[in-house]
Amino acid sequence: MKVTGFSIVRNALKFDYPIVEAITSILPLCDEFVIAVGKSEDDTLNLIKSIPSSKIKIIETVWDDSLREGGRVLAVETDKAFAAIAADTDWAFYIQGDEVVHEKYHPAIREAMQLWKDDERVEGLLFNYTHFYGSYDYVGDARRWYRKEIRILKYNKDIRSFRDAQGFRLGNKIIRVKPVEAYVYHYGWVKPPEFQQAKQQHFHKMWHDDNWVDKNVPKTNEFDYSQVDSLDLFRGTHPAVMQNRINRKNWSFDFDPTKKRFSVKARFLYWVEKKFGWKIGEYKNYRII
Repeated sequence: MKVTGFSIVRNALKFDYPIVEAITSILPLCDEFVIAVGKSEDDTLNLIKSIPSSKIKIIETVWDDSLREGGRVLAVETDKAFAAIAADTDWAFYIQGDEVVHEKYHPAIREAMQLWKDDERVEGLLFNYTHFYGSYDYVGDARRWYRKEIRILKYNKDIRSFRDAQGFRLGNKIIRVKPVEAYVYHYGWVKPPEFQQAKQQHFHKMWHDDNWVDKNVPKTNEFDYSQVDSLDLFRGTHPAVMQNRINRKNWSFDFDPTKKRFSVKARFLYWVEKKFGWKIGEYKNYRII
């Protein structure tokens, strides 16, 4: 069984992406790893080159910043990385630059890949998600956080990244998946407030024009983490590869998880989800078989 990881990155240092942690968190499960490094305004390329592994294959790319509708440039770059995967790959393991997989899930992931490798019905594996917010102590638990997404694909050259690269499609078809008992830890909303604000100002330009960004993204030096509707305390452990980054944390964020800033409708939907596990109207870019 051959497994190839793949990802994209640009300006990892400028926007404080844990891309090294992301790659190294799944590297033990991969035989190779393809990383598309976009031309950056910092030393991202050398950062990736510094990862001590012969498994890593770097392709250098240039992002088309004119693609500003729906985050399309992220999908285009993801497709470049996917296209560079060797044809003898069985599984392609996608990881984004702010996602990390805990080592405790490696056995379950490996077992699932072995179990479904030769089943032609299964086109991908579906992961659960934990979204950290504000600090490494809190997780988002409101409806706006997606609960599941495909991160391992049965290699097929016709697969394409969908919309803003959150998911994938096989041609125009939704991918058929089996759930795997593993979580992806999403750290995109945990970084120093000045880096988070800079990221917001830049990131929205992948979805909107300059007028929208000027109107909707506050002009400030630091992101205000306090404007959030609902959080819960994180009661688990972080991946080992994240420990040095967590130890370097130099800002404070505290939140009372008992306080919920919901409308009446949102409070009811939140209650239904917590009580019955049913997320009414949940978007699903996959089909569980």
